[in-house]
Amino acid sequence: MTGPHYPDVVQWAVPFFILAILLELGWIVIKRRGGRYETRDALTSLIMGAGNVAVGIALGFVAWWFFMALWRITPLDLGTSWWVVALCFVLDDLRYYWVHRFGHRIRWVWASHVNHHSSQHYNLTTALRQTWTGMFTFMIIVRAPLILLGFHPAMVLFCGGLNLIYQFWIHTEAIGKLPRWFEAIMNTPSHHRVHHGRNPRYLDANYAGVFIIWDKMFGTFVPELPEEKVQYGLVKNLGTFNPIRVAFHEWVGIFRDLLRPGLSLRQRLMYAVAPPGWSHDGSRDTSETIKRKHLEKTPQDRGTPGFDRY
Repeated sequence: MTGPHYPDVVQWAVPFFILAILLELGWIVIKRRGGRYETRDALTSLIMGAGNVAVGIALGFVAWWFFMALWRITPLDLGTSWWVVALCFVLDDLRYYWVHRFGHRIRWVWASHVNHHSSQHYNLTTALRQTWTGMFTFMIIVRAPLILLGFHPAMVLFCGGLNLIYQFWIHTEAIGKLPRWFEAIMNTPSHHRVHHGRNPRYLDANYAGVFIIWDKMFGTFVPELPEEKVQYGLVKNLGTFNPIRVAFHEWVGIFRDLLRPGLSLRQRLMYAVAPPGWSHDGSRDTSETIKRKHLEKTPQDRGTPGFDRY
């Protein structure tokens, strides 16, 4: 069965990624602002990116087999017109929003995504700090509706590649606020800096890939406030640049919790599917409890961005 062919746009973009990183680094060195680079941190991000590519080459056939199996059973075929590609891009970005949101609200998916948030710096190399274990989250299932609706798997993967390329440039402190109309519709460095923040205000916000409108529609948008600088990293930072630990530490944590003695079956299940930070005895903090504890200490923040629901 033949189908449309689309270029591997992510592979094509690699020279651009390298050039952009060098330009950003030069800007920071010359201007002494716009972010910070730390050699060990940047090297870890580059190794994580290379590992992600290697895993994609080794296991990519699994996703392709699954998508093609769906394509064979769907009676729909929307074709390859430009408007179909554009619609696929928009719908795939909506798919990305929900996968990303699941990645912060379901610990099993967070175990794969957490490495992307493990850097305490925010520069273009952070964009390359990608997972090695995404296949094991089973989130490829979320793409199934697109294929069943008649978008060819090759087109869906092509649009996903464009999405990833777009997200690369928003991982920077060298770009401030952009024109208001652009900030209103598109994901930007300002919006995505918030997403990488460990401040209580900024937790679990701005999941968008390309269009920030999804966050505004589903109530997860928080603006970057000039009076509160974003603090990057995890609520509890790893304190290591070891890429093996970065890639697998949360998986190890999950299985340690699952094998704890004296837990009920429900409690074991919750350690895998509840939000990160959930514990059967309340000894740990989720993002929800972190926000509530913040408001207990700083009640004047109640009702402000990031604390609207508290």
